[in-house]
Amino acid sequence: MAETTAVRWSGHRAGTTEFRRLNLALWCAGAGTFILLYAVQGLLPSFTATFDVSPSESSLTLSAATGMLALAIIPVSVIAESWGRVRVMTVSLTLSALLGLLAPLAPSFEVLLGIRALQGVAMAGVPALAMGHVAAEVDRRSLGQAMGVLIAGNTIGGLSGRMVASVLGDLAGWRWAMAGVGVLSLACLVGFRLLIPPARGAAPARVPVRQLGAQLAAHLRDPGVRAVCAVSFLLMSAFVTVYNYLGYRLLAEPFDVPQALVGLVFLVYLAGTVSSTVAGVLGDRFGRLTVLWGSIVLALLAAVGSLADFLPAILVCLVLYTVGFFGAHSSASGWLNARAVTAPGQASALYLFSYYAGSSIGGASGGVAYERAGWPGLVVFIATLLAVALVLAVLLRRAQPTREAKKHDDIGGAAA
Repeated sequence: MAETTAVRWSGHRAGTTEFRRLNLALWCAGAGTFILLYAVQGLLPSFTATFDVSPSESSLTLSAATGMLALAIIPVSVIAESWGRVRVMTVSLTLSALLGLLAPLAPSFEVLLGIRALQGVAMAGVPALAMGHVAAEVDRRSLGQAMGVLIAGNTIGGLSGRMVASVLGDLAGWRWAMAGVGVLSLACLVGFRLLIPPARGAAPARVPVRQLGAQLAAHLRDPGVRAVCAVSFLLMSAFVTVYNYLGYRLLAEPFDVPQALVGLVFLVYLAGTVSSTVAGVLGDRFGRLTVLWGSIVLALLAAVGSLADFLPAILVCLVLYTVGFFGAHSSASGWLNARAVTAPGQASALYLFSYYAGSSIGGASGGVAYERAGWPGLVVFIATLLAVALVLAVLLRRAQPTREAKKHDDIGGAAA
């Protein structure tokens, strides 16, 4: 009798129809989420004018969403273990898009903040689960390509939301701008549902709440994890602060740049997508910590250079600042992923919590510096955050490396 051997499914491979569908579906999920999350960043001056609020108060429309997203990341990742990743991401996109269509109807600034806070909770499903879904559904040999497409969707979504909102806000007002990005997010939801293949990978093992708490506590006891999460918080605080308030500076004298053109400034984000990839390559060669330090220094120098009252110089510094941030973020998250060999999902959740908490708290706090001392005061605020991040990044050398982290960071002579 001939024996038959079952071939174990190893995941979707590059070149197959299912691989392309999965990539496009998750590209839509990332784009649909980050279109909504960051669209308000190009509309902050409009909120100031409409609701008679200060720049720091206006920035709460972003901080409310990112802050609630940060708080929801870990609970949502736990819910997915029983509900399923695709179902949770579908609910996340649906609620986010519906709230996005409701936001333009807000009669007051307080109601708008409430809607944005609810959106933050709703949005958490995609950043919490998308990478895990890719890892479960894609063949290991094609994983890098799939992750690249997912990150591209996140980046393009954030860029598109900012630009579309800025242009529509200049032409028809912020309400039509937010309605426009709401429709775009709804279209992304439809694309996600039509394209996503049925899940075939192993479902994530259910982790009891007590065990989950023990895993988080173990990560928090690790000085390296604490330090890199603090670096994530500080980097994102500094980064979102620049993009929150740069529009106010460019709209005012001596620049007087139209709002639609200010929205084009967000094209600088494309430099960040390139620098993330380059930072990964350089990290493999010279060590992630070396690239992390260099990237933070580059961002710090660019922030100081932005004090110039010459528009081309400001734009060049903005490019360098963005390159530095994305290089640092890529290196820091890569260092953590190599270090956290036990319960890596929980370590990533802590990193993302710190990242979005930085966007929420730092972005709003930077507005106080801007209101009291203008752009120079904001630069001092940013430089302080980056200097502290650099000190913590240097101290990561003292963290006792895991075998896996040491293998990555010893390349090129840089020890963890």
